[in-house]
Amino acid sequence: MKPAKNSTQKSQKSATATGKKSKGFTDEERAAMREYLQERNADARRTDKADGESAVLAKIAALPEPDRAMGERLHAIMKANAPALSPKTWYGMPAYAKYGNVVCFFQSAQKFKSRYATLGFSDKANLDEGHVWPVAFALKELTAAEETMIAALVRKAVS
Repeated sequence: MKPAKNSTQKSQKSATATGKKSKGFTDEERAAMREYLQERNADARRTDKADGESAVLAKIAALPEPDRAMGERLHAIMKANAPALSPKTWYGMPAYAKYGNVVCFFQSAQKFKSRYATLGFSDKANLDEGHVWPVAFALKELTAAEETMIAALVRKAVS
């Protein structure tokens, strides 16, 4: 009887057979996963909402401009329009959760070397409209018009 091959051996063989080398996760993705594990452990020890907020504010303070200014504005918008959401970090990003489930998050442009920051919503956000709706928004700048739109989205997401 031949021993069963594990999935690692199979994926290496198929990558070799096609002549392509599997790259796996990027350094940024691995760093995000490490941060997630640290956050999960911190969440287990966390006793109040203030701990999550201080972690989010520290992440925002560490961001380069203009992402820092956008993160600060988004944090203020979240607090004003969705006080039921608890600030927390999620994969190293500022996020806002309801009953422990992330509803929305802010990803800085530098996180994955992107040309824009992102405001994203999870499947826990109540944004459903028909069969198709946006769940992530590119952010280059926040003007009063964008802030108004984001405030409405956040209120709807937690409704």
